[in-house]
Amino acid sequence: MKLEKLARAIMFTFAAATVSTVALAELSDEVLAERLERMQQEMDQLKEQLGKSATKEEVQLIKQDVASTSDWLLPDTLIHMSGYADVGYIETESTDGSFNVGTFAPIFHFQYRDIVMLEAELEIEINADGETETNLEYLTIDWFVNDYMILVGGKFLSPIGQFRQNLHPSWINKLPSAPPGFGHDGAAPVSDVGFQVRGGFPVGGIRTNYAIYISNGPELMSEFEDGEFELDGVEAEGFGADNDGKKAVGARLGFIPFVGFELGISAASGEATVTSIHEGDNSLLGREEARDYDVIGGDFSLQYKAFNIRGEYVETEVGADTGSGASASEGAIWETWYAQGAYRISQSKWELVARYTDFDSPHNSQDQQQWAVGANYLFANNFIGKLSYEFNDGQTESDADKDRFLFQMAYGF
Repeated sequence: MKLEKLARAIMFTFAAATVSTVALAELSDEVLAERLERMQQEMDQLKEQLGKSATKEEVQLIKQDVASTSDWLLPDTLIHMSGYADVGYIETESTDGSFNVGTFAPIFHFQYRDIVMLEAELEIEINADGETETNLEYLTIDWFVNDYMILVGGKFLSPIGQFRQNLHPSWINKLPSAPPGFGHDGAAPVSDVGFQVRGGFPVGGIRTNYAIYISNGPELMSEFEDGEFELDGVEAEGFGADNDGKKAVGARLGFIPFVGFELGISAASGEATVTSIHEGDNSLLGREEARDYDVIGGDFSLQYKAFNIRGEYVETEVGADTGSGASASEGAIWETWYAQGAYRISQSKWELVARYTDFDSPHNSQDQQQWAVGANYLFANNFIGKLSYEFNDGQTESDADKDRFLFQMAYGF
């Protein structure tokens, strides 16, 4: 075939061109002249082949080869793994310090074209007894509806505020701990199981992002104290079953008027039911009625040169039991807010950070005001070392009143 002859001519020309000058110098004039003449003949043949056009069949064969190669380079399915891990040391006032393996959290992504993606995060921890605990932080199937909308179904991090959905990974959080009230049994929801629609779109010259969801909602826990029942906490951690049949709906809307600044508002509403009594008789829950459940929040973030300033406010309110239940009858409010500032020291890898948090709970033993100050060293963009000290002010002799020293090394991959 013409292409085969063309390929042989090109290969010969390339081989001839790579002969070293030392080898040429050792050839006799007669041999050299003979080889040069042969090369000239091959070059003439090459010119002749280049001057002719290939047949349609040969062109089609080349197209098929190129298409096959492109499919291999651009597969329909993409697989990616990321995540984070941290280790450290914690010493609480009046107790002995302990080294710890905080969290190993691999995150998996499986995407098919630009249509759908599955993402999941495992949370693997070692508890105080040395046992390994594994939890599913989230697992969702994301359908890319269009450039402005994604339908997300499964267990997802709560879109209320910024900290839980964007800042809680240890290599992103600038301090080794979460602000009081933003963890489990706090004022801010942790996760939900249901569906949400999220995305972003421009409004005039302002960029926006949004998330709207419906979920199984939280459950309530009660405790028996001083001869009567009272609400113990709100468990908003993504239950896989809706035991009371009450759904919750919520949303967050974020505004980005200029690069480096975002302002967000959040809200959620629904009903929740007491499903367990802490160290009590759960048979008393037979007549428990659903209660109103409402959450409101606001957050902001500003990045200006070496400064980063952010803050959040979240309030969760549970209404009173209007039925004839034997457990808690009064409503309760959990409220928390924090403000945080960080400064990256110029021409260095050091960063200074400070955070103030005020958490109010229905239980005096959980109320806490905290100043956390720290210094970070950024070995790389995804590898950080943190030193911090927490000045805690709470009810005397409670855990909320004990200061803490923390050291942490966190790596995002």
